[in-house]
Amino acid sequence: MRINPENIRIEDYNYELADEKIAKYPLQERDKSQLLIYNKGELSKDSFFNIDKYIDSDTSLVFNNTKVIQARLEFFKETGAKIEIFCLEPIEPADYNLAFQETHKIKWKCIVGNSKKWKSGCLKKSVSVKGLDIEIKATRIVNDGNSNIIEFSWDNNTVSFSEILENSGLTPIPPYLNRDSEDIDKDRYQTVYSKQKGSVAAPTAGLHFTNNVLTRLQSKNISTQEVTLHVGAGTFKPVKSETIDEHEMHTEHFIINKQTVINLLNSKKIIAVGTTSVRTIESVYWLGVKLILNKQLDKHITQWEAYKLENGFTKQESLQAIIDYMEQNDIDQINASTQIMIFPGYNFKIIDALITNFHQPKSTLLLLIGAFIGDNWKEVYKYALDNSFRFLSYGDSSILIP
Repeated sequence: MRINPENIRIEDYNYELADEKIAKYPLQERDKSQLLIYNKGELSKDSFFNIDKYIDSDTSLVFNNTKVIQARLEFFKETGAKIEIFCLEPIEPADYNLAFQETHKIKWKCIVGNSKKWKSGCLKKSVSVKGLDIEIKATRIVNDGNSNIIEFSWDNNTVSFSEILENSGLTPIPPYLNRDSEDIDKDRYQTVYSKQKGSVAAPTAGLHFTNNVLTRLQSKNISTQEVTLHVGAGTFKPVKSETIDEHEMHTEHFIINKQTVINLLNSKKIIAVGTTSVRTIESVYWLGVKLILNKQLDKHITQWEAYKLENGFTKQESLQAIIDYMEQNDIDQINASTQIMIFPGYNFKIIDALITNFHQPKSTLLLLIGAFIGDNWKEVYKYALDNSFRFLSYGDSSILIP
């Protein structure tokens, strides 16, 4: 696969999205959203509640079970200036589970809003957790312009950082909603199957699923597989360069367990729920390829690596290499990271279909859609706009079957 990213112009993945087309709030019922069906070039629409009608029996759906954290913390200086600290990922300890369990002090990579007003000193705020009054301090350790390392400390070692975020943090809703987070977002900007804390943005394709929909899928012998990819704020990073070769893709951390790899290996058909699931399982393929080529596991996929590595290996060969490695090393899961950028010309290795929302113009997510269904993305988006579909995170859904 030899593709020159210099030839991919981001302007070719632009379309006019009026503000009134952007869903500012979720529907009252998750599964009552509209569903666009793109099936081998044919377009139609239905209710998401009926999505099982468009999925064959013995198919595996791959969900991202990450859980959105209350990542935004507001502090106020004595002058009244508001400083917002947006927690991106843990630094010390770097493991997400350990970070959330910390009960005294922790360091996070953060974005600081109104940073110019915070020249020195620590910020303080009082919160109530489990009926206890807790004082939280935030001290800036590193400031490199783009991101900051913030040390949080608090004065009660019976309270975890997870509990502090749950009780005093705000939901990190997308910036394009142009509103403050509200109580409804704490529940609805979260999938019903979320488990693993760590995301600062929801895997929004999953927001339409309800327990009723999942039961209907199960009754049709459609299996559900879970991976974890913690979605970072970089998912909203616009592509500002004219061609994509100058765009730096963000890194995201993911986890996949051995049984999931085995199930994917044995699946007749695989449908990814959301672009984050796509990025995860396609990255898993390339981990397997590197394992075959190098005889050792390299746990990071770089931005352009998928376009440079030998790509003649089958899905079965790659996934089996990962299973063998895990069995030989007596491990049940792989923790890795990916910077993979999927754009037109990419040869998908694992997925057969995709369930996804409608994405922003000139975004890497729209490039992924273009890679999956080619220039037909334009017809899909025109159909959605002409038929009053709601766009972006709280918007409607689509199932794309190329």
